[in-house]
Amino acid sequence: MLIDSHCHLEYKGLVEDQRGVLARAREAGIGGFLSISTRQSEWDQVIATAEREPDVWASVGIHPHEADGHADLGEAALLAATEHHKVIAIGETGLDYYYDHSDRETQKALFRRHISVARQTGLPIIIHTRNAEEDTFAILAQEIEQGRFPALIHCFTASPDFAQKVLGLGLTISLSGIVTFKNAKDLQAIAAELPEDRILVETDAPFLAPVPHRGRVCEPAFTADTARFVAGLRGVEPEVLAEQTTRNFFKLFGKAA
Repeated sequence: MLIDSHCHLEYKGLVEDQRGVLARAREAGIGGFLSISTRQSEWDQVIATAEREPDVWASVGIHPHEADGHADLGEAALLAATEHHKVIAIGETGLDYYYDHSDRETQKALFRRHISVARQTGLPIIIHTRNAEEDTFAILAQEIEQGRFPALIHCFTASPDFAQKVLGLGLTISLSGIVTFKNAKDLQAIAAELPEDRILVETDAPFLAPVPHRGRVCEPAFTADTARFVAGLRGVEPEVLAEQTTRNFFKLFGKAA
């Protein structure tokens, strides 16, 4: 069994045929799905899907692109949302300096607010970081000094140095379909060497369809393609990687168990 540790089931491209999307994924051997929210207005819908589908869980959080629109979101709203039994994670949150859709200081403040909630609840924080390695690591290192919290870098595309630094802080790294791309040699080298207890797989569906599905809407079923590719990089059978990543998922997202 594999688990898609990061997908957006309420996004265009999936939501129109959500039941079909899930059925195809289950047929491909995907036995669990973490449905990610990116803005507060999505929380109810993401949770409703998780309530309806026994193998779907939900996250609550604010993507850095949406930070300006949620600058006043307090910890209380996040804390209240985490009380639902199917909410197993905080996020996605973090820093994105590639698009700069939101003010950087607002992104940082909201990121720290999510970390505080992760620390209070014990739920893992799902981190998005793009072109912001230095600030992301600085915030994580500072916050961990105030008290540890579980955390995951999703859709990892950063440098080998950043990978080593966040692994040193105790974080887990998740690989998306990007690792299968021909120009992703550096990422493939990182994927080959990740500790077996710190690796997850995801789709980030409906984005980033892996080879051989490039150019199509990405579906959670494609987790199997990414996992098969990563297993090859690591010199293990796909069944071994599936067992490792599923075990890691339930260890990190303990509320799902």
